[in-house]
Amino acid sequence: MLNTTFDQVMEFPNSCPFKVIGDADDTLADRVVAVAQQLAPGDYVPSVKASSKGSYYSVTIRITVTSKEHIEKAYIDLAAIEGVKRVL
Repeated sequence: MLNTTFDQVMEFPNSCPFKVIGDADDTLADRVVAVAQQLAPGDYVPSVKASSKGSYYSVTIRITVTSKEHIEKAYIDLAAIEGVKRVL
């Protein structure tokens, strides 16, 4: 896993926002939701915003994480989505 200190600065469970930035693709939000469902099943309504030139989309989604390891896995799994450039 990652070497983070989330467990020192957060209480769990916690609803964390994740911003996934990737290539402009109409399926990006659906793929982000699919990963979120695997991490923590729920009803997700992501917000999607296109970059000024339309080359990239940012998808913001809140996932309820239950531990340091869970939030680290969320970052890793979201970053592994095809076309994703960054996860913030």
